[in-house]
Amino acid sequence: MPETRYARSGDGGSIAYQVVGDGPFDVVLVPGFISHVELVWTVPSRAEMLERLATFSRLVLFDKRGTGMSDRVEGAPTLEARMDDVRVVMDAAAMSKAAILGVSEGVPMSLLFAASHPERTSALVLWGGMARMTWAPDYPLGWTEEKYRREAEADLGLFGTREEAERAVRMTGIEDPVEVGRAAEYYRRSASPGAVRALSEMNREIDVRHVLPTIHVPTLVVHGTEDKAVPFAWGSYLAERIPGARFAFFPTGHIPTGPVTTEIADEIERFLSAVQESGGWEEAAADRVLATVLFTDIVGSTQKAAELGDSAWRELLEQHHALIRLQLVRYHGNELDTAGDGFFARFDGPERAIRCACAITDVVKDLGLEVRAGLHAGECDLMGGKVGGIAVHIGARVAKEAGPGEVLVSSTVKDLVAGSGIAFRERGTAKLKGVPGEWHLFGVERA
Repeated sequence: MPETRYARSGDGGSIAYQVVGDGPFDVVLVPGFISHVELVWTVPSRAEMLERLATFSRLVLFDKRGTGMSDRVEGAPTLEARMDDVRVVMDAAAMSKAAILGVSEGVPMSLLFAASHPERTSALVLWGGMARMTWAPDYPLGWTEEKYRREAEADLGLFGTREEAERAVRMTGIEDPVEVGRAAEYYRRSASPGAVRALSEMNREIDVRHVLPTIHVPTLVVHGTEDKAVPFAWGSYLAERIPGARFAFFPTGHIPTGPVTTEIADEIERFLSAVQESGGWEEAAADRVLATVLFTDIVGSTQKAAELGDSAWRELLEQHHALIRLQLVRYHGNELDTAGDGFFARFDGPERAIRCACAITDVVKDLGLEVRAGLHAGECDLMGGKVGGIAVHIGARVAKEAGPGEVLVSSTVKDLVAGSGIAFRERGTAKLKGVPGEWHLFGVERA
């Protein structure tokens, strides 16, 4: 069994990971629902696939925080927290850039990582995954709430009797008795019932459909035609909406076993070789990136300046700027511009951006000021350390719609913070000046 090591992931504790193989491609495998980096080697089909991948790559396996051998956390880790986990294991394994191989529920985070960190993503392989799981008026492929509830309850069967656990494993398409028994043990030791409930609730809320057009790294989508756990239509949806994605499907269930395992690994190797031949593995500066932008400004600043006079107003502004910059450092935001009494900042994840905006609106009250804040997540152009494009304009317009002391976000921001515990109130739709269409806006609920 490969050696298990640990990498520190900020407040998320220690992340268990392994490095296997010494092939020409650096690959990070993002696990699905739950995992265990050591017990996975006891499941024949999983071990066979990992060994085959390691023949042509330097493969990193890891357990997401809260599962397997990684530190436990309260609730479920957000997509943003999971991105942090990928970065720390890449750093620990000395990988500046790698192909990201997302499996099942690991696919949404892999998509978000590739869009937010194209400079660290050589290629993207999506295996048996989805952008969203539940039904929506513009997503009829999704499960109804009742169907999702039944599937989540079936997952909890893993923690019942041995017979119930093995029945849950067979639902993934595995039939071999040895495979079923080993897989049941693997899942039962990968997480607790409470963790599985929390993960199920978070996965129900995930929606990264708007991220798909922002993927600009070479992408291979792999799906089983007999997959009962993740409908085939969910895989084809990904392939159709990711620019230039290649779609490969095989006659297998959710977890491939037997000869098809080798066929899938061969397809991945061919794909990564083609990426290398085209120069995709070379270090290249990204010119577009998915980012969350934050805009703030002081409510009634003109009146306040007139009341205080120039000197006192400048002193107050300096205190205001210092407080905001302190929060930007605390939440890992990048200050991009300061115009008068307003700030423009960029974040690589929306949860930190929201929490930073809330902190800003709170701390400036000590100065007798009220600040409005607006956030939007979208694809931005990178221009010499700055960001631009329509996403920036939308963020600025969202801020203009915010009320005194309010943090207002677009629906794209709301969709990306599933599992964060952040609550929102519906603010209806608005027409943003200079931006086509109507936009759904949400106010952040404060405790």
